[in-house]
Amino acid sequence: MNLAGQAKGRQRLTDTSAAVTAVVEGSAGIGDARDVARTFLESLQAEQGLPVSSRALGMAQLVVSELVTNARKHAPGPCVMTLEADDGAVAVTVWDSCATLPQILPPDPARVGQHGLEIVMALCRSFEVHREPVGKRIRASVVLADDPDGDAAGRRPM
Repeated sequence: MNLAGQAKGRQRLTDTSAAVTAVVEGSAGIGDARDVARTFLESLQAEQGLPVSSRALGMAQLVVSELVTNARKHAPGPCVMTLEADDGAVAVTVWDSCATLPQILPPDPARVGQHGLEIVMALCRSFEVHREPVGKRIRASVVLADDPDGDAAGRRPM
């Protein structure tokens, strides 16, 4: 999998068989980060046969979008996004240089905006925030198949 062509001058990418890392700069990089997630997950399915449902693909892209948007909005400089496939899920990790931990607000349908982390927490199997020597690292895990037995949506066991 060669994602270097996705960079378009905004990202530097490296990859291995089960992980990809992107440095995201500027607001245009948010869309590029979603594209990296889609390409990575489609490659896992095509090249390694991992079940990735279309629903899981969309959820992973939404999680990437929310976490990278928050990092770009609240921290100076670029952020680093890593996707790792393991144990039937993709872990989305975003590091940024701001040490302030995100405030996760309780659900409030009357509130306008600030629902991103609420959405991420509803979609993910796990959600973690860690302070780093510089900044913070947020990690969220999205299950790749819709069925608890591991069958991707639309695939029926024979």
